[in-house]
Amino acid sequence: MLQGKWLRGVVALCTLMLVTVSVPGLAVGSEGHGHAGRAAHKVGILLVAFGSSDASAQVSFDTIDRKVAAAYPGTAVRWAYTSHIIREKLAGQGKALDSPAVALARMLDERFTHVVVQSLHTIGGAEYHDLLRTVNGFKAMGGFAKLVLGDPLMATQADMAAIVAAIAGVIPKERRKNEAVVLMGHGTHHPANAFYAALMFQLQLQDPNFFVGTVEGYPDVDLIKAQMRAKGIKKAYLMPFMSVAGDHAKNDMAGDQPESWKSIFTNAGIQCVPVMKGTAEYDAFVDIWVGHIGNAMKAMGV
Repeated sequence: MLQGKWLRGVVALCTLMLVTVSVPGLAVGSEGHGHAGRAAHKVGILLVAFGSSDASAQVSFDTIDRKVAAAYPGTAVRWAYTSHIIREKLAGQGKALDSPAVALARMLDERFTHVVVQSLHTIGGAEYHDLLRTVNGFKAMGGFAKLVLGDPLMATQADMAAIVAAIAGVIPKERRKNEAVVLMGHGTHHPANAFYAALMFQLQLQDPNFFVGTVEGYPDVDLIKAQMRAKGIKKAYLMPFMSVAGDHAKNDMAGDQPESWKSIFTNAGIQCVPVMKGTAEYDAFVDIWVGHIGNAMKAMGV
């Protein structure tokens, strides 16, 4: 009883310290039908992305929000960003986005009993494991009856096969077999970075002119350039393998500065065609995340 009072006091304090600002299309989806008593189920979904301060990213987030709301009508859908840098940038623009911890505290205060925290990260890297620690912290406090973290986009071999099929379905139709498709992922120091090379291996089993590189990990741009030159490739379609086509896609991939991938490949004699759409703008990728929500719902028994 004392623990419950203490927990509600902490949540109330956190809530008082924050100013809630409505962000169209992001903050709240359709609300579920809650009950006053804690014994009844009140189910919610917390969608957690790295985040983006780029206005064009809203297209990706709207697609996810729409698909999740359609799959779970009548269930509350909330959002949180893991990146404190992005949250600070948005706060400077007058937009308040919660961290996962604050979002969960709000849901606890609103007496949700069963919550799926769905990662919208591409791999289970450092950001995902920070989120896992947050979820485990709330589990340890015991405020929710059930709290389950859904897998990121690429977590299992089944995910990998679905992603290979999804990529094959979204490449530009005018692309020819002797032309490359280069996917640019973010990359990380985390061991989960190995998923990018594994994905390239499986893509090349289907089409040898598919490549996967990263901005901050392995494979890097120089390796991809060397592989394309060895194959005599003269044209490449550059596509972001990130949920949103934000700063990395606009600058690191398709920018005009000398260190951008487009400039590096162009200087190597390879014509570049950037495709400025994040993975979350395609239904086939969003369906994978929605499937992970379904797995988490089953794990909760609701």
